[in-house]
Amino acid sequence: MNHASIEKSIPLMAILTLLVVAIGGLVEIVPLFYLKSTIEKVEGMRPYTPLELKGRDIYIREGCYNCHSQMIRPFRDEDQRYGHYSLAAESMYDHPFQWGSKRTGPDLARVGGKYSTLWHQAHMRRPKDVAPESVMPAYPWLEKTELDFADVGKRMEALAKVGVPYSREQITHAANDLKTQAGLNGELQGLQQRYGKRVTIGEREPGNHPITELDALIGYLQMLGTLVDFSVPQPQAR
Repeated sequence: MNHASIEKSIPLMAILTLLVVAIGGLVEIVPLFYLKSTIEKVEGMRPYTPLELKGRDIYIREGCYNCHSQMIRPFRDEDQRYGHYSLAAESMYDHPFQWGSKRTGPDLARVGGKYSTLWHQAHMRRPKDVAPESVMPAYPWLEKTELDFADVGKRMEALAKVGVPYSREQITHAANDLKTQAGLNGELQGLQQRYGKRVTIGEREPGNHPITELDALIGYLQMLGTLVDFSVPQPQAR
């Protein structure tokens, strides 16, 4: 076909353009309907424990995502500063995910296990005590506010309806598992059977202290980036 005749006819040019775009779109979109998931499975990933889930809710409520991203990009400078780049599977159970580009503070995708519980407590109480250059505000009320976890089972049921694989056993034992991870009882074996060995148990001071919002928040932070064994080769970023 003569190119000039196509370029001189606006209707013909529009029809052919739409045809090419439609074919390209179908080639890209149709295969996705035959995939169960576009996320490659990664060994070690699991849903949040009840304590981590409540901690994540507090993290979002307090607006921590406004200054901290949870997405390490596949660049050498980011890898050297923060660790292995983020995998899609690490956020597969997040509703909503905490990716982003805003970094007033450092990225937190690999913060789990980097600092002790005592460090986190001091940091939330008065950030400048442990990081003198910090511009982060203090959150002293978190360690004084008792955690309300009466709804954690229902919260897990709601997430199960949108695809998070919580079992009926996990939902039934939600409150007890939360207390166990917070260090209030010794039912560790059951907790690890339901969520695996990589569950960080909270450090509690002697005495009958209630579980606080800070306990939950620290439980969430101490989990970030610890579930995947990056000594084993992982899927390449695309």
